[in-house]
Amino acid sequence: MPRSAPPEARSFRLGLAAIAAVTLWRVALLPFDATDLFVDESQYWFWGQELAWGYYSKPPLIGWILRAATEIGSDDRFWIRLPLPLIHAGTAVLLAFAGRRLFGGRIGGLAGAGFATLPGVAVGSLLVSTDTPMLFCFALALLAFVALGERRSAAWALALGAAIGTGLLAKYAMVYFPLCAALAAALLPDRRIAWRDAGLAAALALAIVAPNLAWNASHDFATLQHTADNTDWRDAGLRPGALLAFWGGQFAVAGPVLFAAYLAGLGRLRAIPPARFLAAMSLPVFVLVSVQALRSGANANWAAAGHLGAVLLGIAVLAPRRRLLALSFAINLAVSLALPIAATQAARWHAPGGNLVLARYVGQGAVSRRAAAIAEAEGLDTLVSDSRTLLADFFYTLRDSRLAIHAAPVEGFPPHHYALAHALPPGPGAVLFVSRDAEGPDCPVAGVTPELVASWRPEEGFVTDTIYAHRVPRRCWYPGPG
Repeated sequence: MPRSAPPEARSFRLGLAAIAAVTLWRVALLPFDATDLFVDESQYWFWGQELAWGYYSKPPLIGWILRAATEIGSDDRFWIRLPLPLIHAGTAVLLAFAGRRLFGGRIGGLAGAGFATLPGVAVGSLLVSTDTPMLFCFALALLAFVALGERRSAAWALALGAAIGTGLLAKYAMVYFPLCAALAAALLPDRRIAWRDAGLAAALALAIVAPNLAWNASHDFATLQHTADNTDWRDAGLRPGALLAFWGGQFAVAGPVLFAAYLAGLGRLRAIPPARFLAAMSLPVFVLVSVQALRSGANANWAAAGHLGAVLLGIAVLAPRRRLLALSFAINLAVSLALPIAATQAARWHAPGGNLVLARYVGQGAVSRRAAAIAEAEGLDTLVSDSRTLLADFFYTLRDSRLAIHAAPVEGFPPHHYALAHALPPGPGAVLFVSRDAEGPDCPVAGVTPELVASWRPEEGFVTDTIYAHRVPRRCWYPGPG
């Protein structure tokens, strides 16, 4: 690629500076974040306490990342969430370099800054998600694939393989990359890479992901089965409302102007030379998840991988239209600056009706501490629950307590990680069973009846159902002395 002219180089550097500035803003406000860890966040942290090649619902990378962060710092929420804005910044930088190869320094810099300020990235910089490391790997794979389309390179081929393999350890949605790359190679001869490079990349990717596949094989393919269950096409009809909601979510993730520009770019595939390549690397993701949304529903973030190509194409469409470009950045930057401030007010920011605006992200810790106090008052040393939501926070909030924490035993395939790896073992004595069930667990053993010892209804926060605490002999699940 010819050396950038000075204005192009300045634009690229400004884009990198914008990424750094937004990231510093997020990190600076992170210590003041007042939100509790959400259910998934607590679960990912807990996975990191038990390093493995796989976990119940996701591959292992997110757990490893959180373990590394907490080893460097502590188990405080700040350290658990610190990797998020840093990884997103890395993704933005990689996308900027990919954009520079495809379009030049100005659009590359704008694309990097555009990704860093996406509303979806703003949210992902506050909440732990497996999308965060997967997107980093997707961006690295995209950059490597573009470079390999220019010339053969063993180094870039190994980078491509490492990115795909590591991305699959982050989230199985990384499989979209080889699917999209194969489509791009089939349709666009100028984007094909050498067979040697493709072979190197594939061999390294398989070597990296193989231990996770082996873990799945030894655990009844728990992660793959959970992923398949999420699609839930059994008895599925057509749900046009879910499809509309999914597409509305894409405008929210990328920002309305930028995503509209991407859709407009799909109609200008001949006018923008790299547009066909970027369409191949993004549109299949949106189409496949749209089918899922139409059949059974889909979360907006399930198409996260498509937004890297969408940002590049959307920015290329907006770049000559300075007013629309400025409007896009104004909207997205406002969201990016506001969300970290909102998080600092999570426990105090009430809507006009009196409810907490961010109720979804507060209150979990208070429920766990109340349950622990009840267990202590009852002289019990074990907490048990059938709720993934409650168990996730029990393990995090009560991590320094002397309480043993277990999931209620279940028959058949376990419904969550805690039932898979931390089911209550047999033994004597009683436990405190905490759930939303007023009757407590169903005890088939004659003469064993759960004793209700406490109930309460949290006033606000994520958990607002009445919580019931029962004293239950272990014989409820394991007939024998108790």
